[in-house]
Amino acid sequence: MTAHHLDLRTARRLAVRSQALSARRAPGLVPLVKQLTLLQVDPTAAIAPNADLVAWSRLGAVYRPEDLTRALEVDRTLFEFDALIRPMEDLPLFLAGMQGAPHRERTREWLTANRSFHRDVLARLRDAGPLASRDLPDTAAVPWASSGWTNNRNTTQLLEILAMRGEIAISHRKGRERFWDLAERVYPADAVAIPFADAVRIRDERRLAALGIARAKAPEQPIEPVHVGEAGEEATVEGVPGTWRVDPAALEAAGSERFEGRTALLSPFDRLGYDRVRARQLFGFEYTLEMYKPEAKRQWGYFALPVLHDDELVGKVDAKADRKAGILTVHAIHEDAPFDADTKDAVHGELDGLAEWLGLERVGP
Repeated sequence: MTAHHLDLRTARRLAVRSQALSARRAPGLVPLVKQLTLLQVDPTAAIAPNADLVAWSRLGAVYRPEDLTRALEVDRTLFEFDALIRPMEDLPLFLAGMQGAPHRERTREWLTANRSFHRDVLARLRDAGPLASRDLPDTAAVPWASSGWTNNRNTTQLLEILAMRGEIAISHRKGRERFWDLAERVYPADAVAIPFADAVRIRDERRLAALGIARAKAPEQPIEPVHVGEAGEEATVEGVPGTWRVDPAALEAAGSERFEGRTALLSPFDRLGYDRVRARQLFGFEYTLEMYKPEAKRQWGYFALPVLHDDELVGKVDAKADRKAGILTVHAIHEDAPFDADTKDAVHGELDGLAEWLGLERVGP
């Protein structure tokens, strides 16, 4: 098949539309997560928890965090696995991989050495679950050794391993604290594993549909890849080296429907810009998450929000929510190139909308 040849604007619009960031908003939270395939869970909440911020940037003021809680904990239309929230209907794509976990030899050896610990935790959950990790006994025969924060955190480590194996699952949260239960009480009983090779192919296809355009191969990323293998069809982008993969359905829609953009404030973990190399090549957008830098060395701010305007990433907003004080402080609006009047008005309108959604008073430029 002949490769598609795209100009930069078409490539950007594919990405924006596929990420549900055009003017046409998703009809609700669960359909949105199905389109995006995931919401990343991250404890940083300088503005709001990442999953909530990503949902708000797509759904607007109609989205409430309790919608996500209900979908995860009551309706069970979404599930949390490996720090990502996914549609429950996608569970079969992960079951075969769960059956082969853990994949590291050291972890398998540790689990084998702690068979009785393993049994104790499952028995306790069966009798009294759902429970937090602090409610479960640490009967490890061999402690978990690590040079990092997990050293000797035996119960937490075992729970993570058993979740990756599909033996237990997150039932619900109270604040940031996770409560665990047997997987059979959280996941639907009729979920059937899709063979692993087929599941990888389908996940690549779903990821490409969510991204619109991506590389076949890319450096490995934590939690979720940014590459899509041989999914979709080959494409080149004007002025950008190498080949890409594009989602044919998204490409067809781009050719038949008029693109209508909008302005959005994005989480630093938002998938539109999560792949920093892709963001630079397609959008000319430079970004570094600076929360780990000393304040004096930050260029854009602790948790700067990328700014999308139409089909371009145009700047960053340095803001922080102080819920005790009841204010959203906007420290700076960084313009990658000087904003015109319409862009300025749109960005300020989004900041007002963000403050209203958070129930805070906006302070700053």
